Amino acid sequence: MKTDKKINYELEKNLEVISQIEGFVAEAVDTILVDPDECWQPTDFLPDFSDPNIHEEIKALQQRAEGIPDTVLSSLVGNMITEEALPSYQTYFNMLEGINEERNLFNPSGWVRWSKAWTAEENRHGDLLNKYLYMTGRVDMKAVERTIHRLLHNGFDPETDGDPYQAMIYTSFQERATKISHVNTGKLADKAGDTVLSRICKTIAGDEARHEKAYKSFMSKIFEIDPNGALHAFEQMMRKQIVMPAVMMGEGGNNPTLFKDFSAITQKIGVYTGWDYARIIDHLVNTWKVETLTGLNDVASKAQDYLANLADRYMRLADRMKAPDEIKLAWMK
Repeated sequence: MKTDKKINYELEKNLEVISQIEGFVAEAVDTILVDPDECWQPTDFLPDFSDPNIHEEIKALQQRAEGIPDTVLSSLVGNMITEEALPSYQTYFNMLEGINEERNLFNPSGWVRWSKAWTAEENRHGDLLNKYLYMTGRVDMKAVERTIHRLLHNGFDPETDGDPYQAMIYTSFQERATKISHVNTGKLADKAGDTVLSRICKTIAGDEARHEKAYKSFMSKIFEIDPNGALHAFEQMMRKQIVMPAVMMGEGGNNPTLFKDFSAITQKIGVYTGWDYARIIDHLVNTWKVETLTGLNDVASKAQDYLANLADRYMRLADRMKAPDEIKLAWMK
């Protein structure tokens, strides 16, 4: 019973802080996110079907895509599928404690405005990559569509226990991870001679960088107001490890190891690796000045010690990790 009371007290305290920074979040909607009329859109990067030369444009796209290795396209498919699961992400965000208590998407609060504007920007990423991959003619789009369907069917659980503190840590980590993945895919596309795909990936990565900046700033505010609670939440999230949003893409289907196979490819070709995971931890520890925080309670002090050494532990694990074998995914023709 004491444990339950402690949990309830911690959550109530967290909700108070979340309420305090609502105005800061509202400002981020207006300063970090972009008005829909001014945002880039998928059609800015793709052949225009109203153009009389559309067939030549598609042929040029396919010729550029011919040099892209299957592993890079498979990785791109996995990235796209992750982006296409946006309905789950907005639902998850609005179910967090203290974010949208009225469960009303017309609520004018900064948090609800953020959840809508953020996922609206993210939605363009899946649209663009989906259409690009379709036009290459190299991908089994029905298999891709089944995977998207399966992922949305299975749902999404980042294991943050409804705690808004843990959610801000998760999204800070995940936005940076997604940015890294798109940047590295863009570099490989450039190397393969597809400069348009390279520009697509780097543009999407630019969005992820803005979103990462926002979530890190939200968490920075939480650290300023409640360093003990912030450190405890950071430790809790990292002990559970960051579960990638597309982890359920194969569960219950004909290929339950699909996410594992996708992760093996991203590791092998350097799109997203164990070293990246370790470097993100180090980046967040430094960003939130974890090692220099003072005046902490016992729980937070133990969390501080754990977090201060965590990146090094994961870097050593990454150094010992063997390169996976080549794997051909179900998405390739």
